[in-house]
Amino acid sequence: MYDAIVLAGGAARRLDGADKPGLDVRGVPLLDRVLAAVADADRVVVVGPRRDTRTPVEWCREEPPGSGPVAAIAAALPRVAQPVVVLLAADLPWIGPAVPVLRSALDDPDVDAAVLTDADGRRNFLAAAWRTAELHIALDRIGDPAGAAVRGLYEGTRTAEIGDPAGWGQDCDTWDDVETARSRAGGSTA
Repeated sequence: MYDAIVLAGGAARRLDGADKPGLDVRGVPLLDRVLAAVADADRVVVVGPRRDTRTPVEWCREEPPGSGPVAAIAAALPRVAQPVVVLLAADLPWIGPAVPVLRSALDDPDVDAAVLTDADGRRNFLAAAWRTAELHIALDRIGDPAGAAVRGLYEGTRTAEIGDPAGWGQDCDTWDDVETARSRAGGSTA
């Protein structure tokens, strides 16, 4: 049993302000691909502007809008009821197989969060699973969430790094990333 928080806001500056969660990869918007990855969650809270989705979700916004991912997490977390929460960005088209792996890392009682890590050792802070109580503690440590860096949530947290050789955490931050995702999906250019 788990809940999920999906961050679907942001200015998408490297995408010229495009609606990143709405970008199409082989006929499916990025946000819907991420929502499919957490379809078995008890509750899915999406933080960002409302848009049509293929599955029902609960919407909320960070205050003030545009104040960053930590503020978005802080806005959504009070809506989480399960002891585990999966935390995802809306621009991860291949994240599906990672969700059960991230969640299973929390079977270890000495792990409070699990995060995908690429081949260079970089953590994808928005491809993670957390013990909900520990995420509350991490937010409390940060204090004011507006403008805070997501990596700060992980400081002092017992975190398992989950290798990502299959590219589950590949995000779509630039137009090149979007084109790579479309090619990987079979050539969609929409």
